[in-house]
Amino acid sequence: MKLLEGKTAIITGASRGIGKGIAEVFADHGANVAFTYSSSVDAANALEADLKSKGVNAKGYQSNAASFDEAQQLAEDVLTDFGGIDILINNAGITKDNLLMRMGEEDFDKVIEVNLKSVFNMTKAVQRTMLKQRKGSIINMSSVVGVKGNAGQTNYAASKAGIIGFSKSVALELGSRNIRSNVIAPGFIETEMTAKLDEDTVKGWRAAIPLKRGGTPEDIANACVFLASDLSAYVTGQTLNVDGGMLT
Repeated sequence: MKLLEGKTAIITGASRGIGKGIAEVFADHGANVAFTYSSSVDAANALEADLKSKGVNAKGYQSNAASFDEAQQLAEDVLTDFGGIDILINNAGITKDNLLMRMGEEDFDKVIEVNLKSVFNMTKAVQRTMLKQRKGSIINMSSVVGVKGNAGQTNYAASKAGIIGFSKSVALELGSRNIRSNVIAPGFIETEMTAKLDEDTVKGWRAAIPLKRGGTPEDIANACVFLASDLSAYVTGQTLNVDGGMLT
């Protein structure tokens, strides 16, 4: 059963990792996928071809979600190319970790700009279309760090906690127009980035998780399918921890 048949989704930061996993699973469920990437042209072209091979419309856009103007242009381009926007997944994000005493202002500002302001930019960009359609699902990618905090990540935690507050406010503002706004807070997800970590460190993290494994991009993607589909028609303003029980 294809739960997203005929729906069009925008996914930011989708050339690798969690974003790529979401794009692939969405295409499997029949969604047309517009995705953004920053610099990985070859990876974006490969993903676009892979998504199209699943029988859906797909297109990659080189766009910086942290730029208000580029976000506005992206929404216009997707509307022209796809004819509508049903789902927005704000997934683009970066880290610049350091202890607060060593963190420079630039590293704080950049993480807030890319992780949090991009959510504002993209939500503003699709709001008008969703209001006209009187429907839409906005899914914002936070983190367990945004829920509980983490030493050495004050900038990242602040950005991810901000996403939760922003999303709840959007849910209150747009609910009367049948536009839903929810948050996914991933735990330890194993991607290309975590593959570079020391194996003993990774084993330690896995051992501390009740399900005794790291998550996969598909685990996050499946949660996104639920929140994007009509299965969650009465769910808005919520934060879903997809963390193997890490915060339990």
